[in-house]
Amino acid sequence: MAPDTGPDPGPDTGRRPALAVWKFASCDGCQLTLLDCEDELLGLTERVRVDHFLEMTPVEGGGPERARLDGRGPYDLSLVEGSITTAEDAERIRHVRRISRYLVTIGACATAGGIQALRNFAHVEDFLAAVYARPEYIGTLETSTPISAHVPVDFELRGCPIDRRQLLEVVTAHLAGRKPSISSHSVCFECKRRGTTCVTVAHGTPCLGPVTHAGCGAICPAYGRGCYGCFGPSAAPNLRSMVAELRHDGMSERDVQRVFRTFNAASPEHAPVPDLAAEERQNPPS
Repeated sequence: MAPDTGPDPGPDTGRRPALAVWKFASCDGCQLTLLDCEDELLGLTERVRVDHFLEMTPVEGGGPERARLDGRGPYDLSLVEGSITTAEDAERIRHVRRISRYLVTIGACATAGGIQALRNFAHVEDFLAAVYARPEYIGTLETSTPISAHVPVDFELRGCPIDRRQLLEVVTAHLAGRKPSISSHSVCFECKRRGTTCVTVAHGTPCLGPVTHAGCGAICPAYGRGCYGCFGPSAAPNLRSMVAELRHDGMSERDVQRVFRTFNAASPEHAPVPDLAAEERQNPPS
């Protein structure tokens, strides 16, 4: 059953819409993308009031009261970075959802569990024992899960980190009361637009471009490197053909699994990859 999001706080028509930015388990890179908007951010603050953003200000609503991790709210738009890895964060995201009219997850951690979701394929106790001298003091969940596994999400913005132009489009669309115009096609389209020669066709370089969501501008292929999927799965990815091509390009079954278990390790779209890679073992590349 979907979690109770509580009453809709609704917009306050007598003021600028309130914006909140939240951090869960992450590296802060997507929050920094918002700060890196620089000139655009100055114009944006004329349209919205940044009420809660610990990376930017230690106070709530620009007033004298110190900001808390859970915030007061209500907020018209909440941008959420990071995955859920502790019981406390699972409770906190439910609070954030209750006090947010519109909630957007930003980045691979928030939309697909992030790199930390690699724990999902092993025993978290093994990691704790290897990293911490006193693991008994560490409180953590067995898995790292995306925000959507805990509360309803209104829109997901992919990337590690997210693209600043796409982020501005999401915020602008919210202010205009329309759906964000974010393309769902693959990185291959961006390569064509740049005039970049396909690294797989030309050099046999393994590349996840055909099954990866666009947004990065196809930076890696432009420099002769195959896409490694930081923007997550594209719409309806043809994983069977992708796995077969990776095997044809010389990747082992283990390497095929590993290349999909990076920034978006917990993406449900990638779940069939182990079985598909095992099938390809029966049909080795010629």
